[in-house]
Order: sequence, then structure tokens, then C-alpha cells
Amino acid sequence: MRAGTTLESVWSIVVRTFARSSPSPISNSFSRLPELKGDKGFITVLLAEDGPADRMLLATLVARLGHRVLTAANGLEAVALFEQERPQLVLMDALMPVMDGFEAARRIKRLAGEELVPIIFLTSLSEGEALVQSIEAGGDDFLSKPYNPLILEAKIKAMNRLRRLQATVLEQRDLIARHNGHLLTEQRVAKAVFDKITHSGCLGAANIRYLQSPYALFNGDLLLAAYKPSGEMHVLLGDFTGHGLPAAIGAMPVADAFYSMTARGYSPSEILCELNAKLKRILPVGMFCCATLLSVDTQRRLLEVWNGGLPAGYLRRVADGHYVELASRHLPLGVLENDAFDTSCDVHPLAVGDRVLLLSDGVLEVSNATGETFGEERLRTLLRECDEPARLFAQIQNALADFHGEAHDDASMLEILVSDEPISALPMQEYGKSWLISSQDWSASFEFRAQTLKSFNPLPFLLQLLMEVRGLRPRSGELYTVLAELYSNALEHGVMGLNSALKQDAAGFSEYYRQRDQRLSELDAGFVRFHLQIVPNGEGGRLLLRVEDSGEGFAVAEELARQQSPTSLGGRGMRLICRLADECTWDEDGRGVSVEFCWNAGA
Repeated sequence: MRAGTTLESVWSIVVRTFARSSPSPISNSFSRLPELKGDKGFITVLLAEDGPADRMLLATLVARLGHRVLTAANGLEAVALFEQERPQLVLMDALMPVMDGFEAARRIKRLAGEELVPIIFLTSLSEGEALVQSIEAGGDDFLSKPYNPLILEAKIKAMNRLRRLQATVLEQRDLIARHNGHLLTEQRVAKAVFDKITHSGCLGAANIRYLQSPYALFNGDLLLAAYKPSGEMHVLLGDFTGHGLPAAIGAMPVADAFYSMTARGYSPSEILCELNAKLKRILPVGMFCCATLLSVDTQRRLLEVWNGGLPAGYLRRVADGHYVELASRHLPLGVLENDAFDTSCDVHPLAVGDRVLLLSDGVLEVSNATGETFGEERLRTLLRECDEPARLFAQIQNALADFHGEAHDDASMLEILVSDEPISALPMQEYGKSWLISSQDWSASFEFRAQTLKSFNPLPFLLQLLMEVRGLRPRSGELYTVLAELYSNALEHGVMGLNSALKQDAAGFSEYYRQRDQRLSELDAGFVRFHLQIVPNGEGGRLLLRVEDSGEGFAVAEELARQQSPTSLGGRGMRLICRLADECTWDEDGRGVSVEFCWNAGA
């Protein structure tokens, strides 16, 4: 080589050599090369180089690798070509006229958006400052002069792999986003149905306060409340295994059975049997529902409690501020078959002003930054130190917030105030049509004997039958209460011979219901009879209802006088019957009673 030979003349010789050996002519945009994008890794490459010799050399090298090449003499042309052709890779000279490579790189990156378009800067090893600028402008790699074909090929392959990887990530992200959108839509629909089913009861009653804090979109804790036709309130707090949608799956059949059976007047034991059978049948092995079921009867001042696996609830007595623990005595719902399932409830007397507190284990398991849980001892301390019962619920909420706790499960809490305020309106249960709707003149008699009395509650059956008479439907609550009191008196005092005088204090109250359960389980003789007669009366009608039992009877006048005592925890039934029925007459021997309900055509 002569001493005066320049680097540019050397590149010109090399380019001419490549051009003579090339199988096809080379044009500025290589438009005659086949479009090989996506085929065997071939892509479109944008080459921005102001030197004609370098531009021709690099274009030839890239084309020989099978890629389609677009060429630009400055940064402005490069940006325009990129916007028009959207190439997959850019070879960018740093220093060019009109617009340098740094500005062109920044604009190309903005145009590319989320898509990765690798930019390889063409520079010299001695240009340290240019290397820094290249990185800041968005450069992904460098190619030093003079160009080595093997290194060029390796860098293009590496950048193409990176581009494809990023494209795959974006594609999968978008796919996940679409699936997530579909999932959220389905969950919103499911949650709307879930909320309508599980929150259709009386949780909005004035004497109820509750807190539900779901760990996920769906709450694995179930909180249900509804009135029986007689005005008793049934409350169910359930905690399914796990949380979120899987934990909430069992909530809808449970809510459906709970509401429908409560509306028809079934007892807590019967509801528990149905719920346990449903969950045992539909839940997978290892999944169950810890639950507490309450029956709050403000008329008879009676609380029935069944707790299967939930933390202990508390009954606070207004008289002395003492707390009665409502502890778990049973296995959760959905674990045992019904023949081994125990539905026996603890029974407690109530007074106006008493409060019942229930909570799920998510409340006790709230933990702070050090991993310490809120725990049962903190809760009991709050119960002991609270001197304003009306503020107890709020104090527990504040204590949980002050604990700076983090929930690891669904958390639910409920407080019920025992009130003597009348219920404004009970929901009317819908009944299907039958042949009796238009028939207003009929009678029926039923006799339930010992083996049936031990395992069957006739009240929902009788109420369903009587509700077929449209005129009686507006009085369903009164009618069910009277039926319940008449049946309870006939079974407990008549057939089983229990003495309601036991119910003079809390201890006697518990003893009465212990004897009731024992005598019912051992019952082998006796009967309760119902005689029903519907009689037309002008444009309305009358229900004549008579109840008889096989007992020895009682002194009616003495019992009515005893029930006037305000201190007795029992013995309010006869007064209640007289108040609700239009007519009421007891047989002299106390073994039968007749009541009457009337209605008008417009009722």
C-alpha cells in the first residue's frame, strides 16, 4: 500500500471486491431482495451511515447474511424510513449530518414504543464520550470500525434473539391481560350473583352491626341473617377452608338453604342437618365450613347456639356485665355424614339489652410487622375492660387498626343487640299455586306419634299447607308463632311432662332444656294432634285450629296466673297465643286448645 493511501480508498477497494463477487446487484433499499421477515430468523435492517463506502460495505455484509437492508445517509432519513418500513434492527452511525445518530436513536425508540427495536451504534473504540452518549440515547450494542463480518453476524443474531424474546414476553403479557380481563368480568358477574344471594336477609336490621373484610375479591367468610315467620332471627357465620372464589363456592347453596328453610320456619337443628348434608355432598375432601348458627327469639327471650369450629363467641348479660362463652362443641359442617352429625344446641336465656358477639378466626389471626397475632387474649382483655357495652364493637375495630395488623385470611365480626322493638316487616315467603288456593272450604287432621315427634318438626309442613289459603298469608308470622307455641306446649308439657317452673333462673333454664333433649330422645309413647278447618265467612273466611296432646293436662287458670310474673324466664307462651289469635279457648283439663284466625276478602 502506498503511503498516501487513505482509509476511505481501502474501503472502496473492499466494496468493489464484494460487489464483483455478489450474486445480484445491490440497490440503495435492496428492494429486489425477497421479504424474509420471520423466515429462518431473517429480518429487515435499517442502516444509517453518512459515508458511501461504509454504507455500501455494511449493506453488502448484511445482505449476504440474508437480511433485507434499508439505507439512510443521515439521521433524518433514518427516522423517516423507520416510520415507513418498521424494520426490526437498526445499525446507526453516531456522527452524521442533518441529524446525528443520538437524536435519531431517541426518536426511533419513541416511535417503537413497547416494541424492542435494537440499535447497534457504529463507532470507534477511541470515542469514549460517544459510547456514553450512545447508551444514554438508547443504544443496545456497539460495532467498532473496521467491521468484522463474523462479529457483525453474531451481534445481529444476538439482538434478534433478544428482540424475539421481548416480543414473546409482550405477546404473553397481552394474552394474560386478556385472560385476566375475562376473569375479572366473570368474577364481577359471579360476585353480583353471590352478593344478591348471600346478602338478601336482614343484616341491615337496626340491632345488628357487622364487619366483613375479605382477603380476596370473594369472601370465604359467610354471614347470613334472616327472620323466621314467627319473628325469631336466625344468624349464620361461616368460614370456609381457604379464601377467595374457591372458599366462596359453597356459600351459595348454603345461603339458599338457610334462607328458604328459615322463611318456612324450620328449626336450627333441621337447618344444620340440611347444610351439613349439602356441603358433605358437594365439597371436595379436605374442604369444610366452620360455622356458628344462632337462633335469637326475643319473644320467648331464648338464645340457641351451635358452634362448629369457629372461635368462641360471647353473650354479654346486661344485668351484671358477665360474659357467657359460646364455645365450639362440634365439628365443622361438611365433615361428617348426617347419621354421625350432632345438631344439639346450647340454650341460654336472654334479656333486653344483652349482646351477642361472634367472630371468625381471621380476626384473631391478624398479625403485626413482627409476626405477632392479635390473639384471643387481647380480645378478652377488651371485653373485660369495656365499661360501655354500646362501644364494644367499635373498640374492637379500633384495637385491630391500632395493632397495625395485616390480614392473612377473611375476617368477619358480628354483634347482635337483644331488643324488644317490634319488627317493622317480615319478608313474605312465596308459595306455589295449588288446588287449595281457590278452595276456601276444607278440613284436615294430623296425628304425630312418638317416633315421628322424635325426628320430625311438623310446623313448616302445617304452615306450608295453611299458606295455600291466600287470606292467611298476611298473617303468616302470627299464625306460625301461635302454631309454634301450641306445639311446644303440647310436646314439652303434655307429652313429655316437663315443668316450666324450672325456668326461674339461668341454671334452671339450662336444666329444663337438658331434660327436654333427654326425654325427647327416649320418647316411646304419646301423640300431638292438629285439626285444621277453613270455613267461608261472607267474603272472607275463618281458620279453626285445634291442638290436642296425650298428656295429663294442667290447671289452666293457675298457669295463666303464674305467667303474669315478670321475673320468670319462661311461661310467656299462653299470653302470647291469647294476644295474637282472634279467639283462644283452653279445655278445662288443659289437654286441648282451640284458636281462631279470621280474614276479609281484601286481606
